[in-house]
Amino acid sequence: MLPHPSTEEINLATVLAVLGDPTRLAILGDLARQDGKPLTCSHFTDLTSKSNLTYHLAKMREAGIVRVEPRGTSRFITLRHADLNTRFPGLLDSIIATAITLPPPEKAAE
Repeated sequence: MLPHPSTEEINLATVLAVLGDPTRLAILGDLARQDGKPLTCSHFTDLTSKSNLTYHLAKMREAGIVRVEPRGTSRFITLRHADLNTRFPGLLDSIIATAITLPPPEKAAE
């Protein structure tokens, strides 16, 4: 099981810093469009390389933005919408409203 911060441990400055990255903002937008449905890591490979994706998802997990659940050889990613709304009411919805309108970042050459 991967470590995730509790709802009370989620820090506003950390959440905002992590979501300041265009790739992470695009991941957030994709997750928000799924309405709670878990996505595998492979869903996001059009945004960045696998190694960069691992880094970005770890940052988002450590900040308390996503939950990453290993199942067999896959990892399923879900947005911690309820936890973030409990901690910072309305903040995530404002960020999501912007994130889903942004074009995805261009994938860097590998």
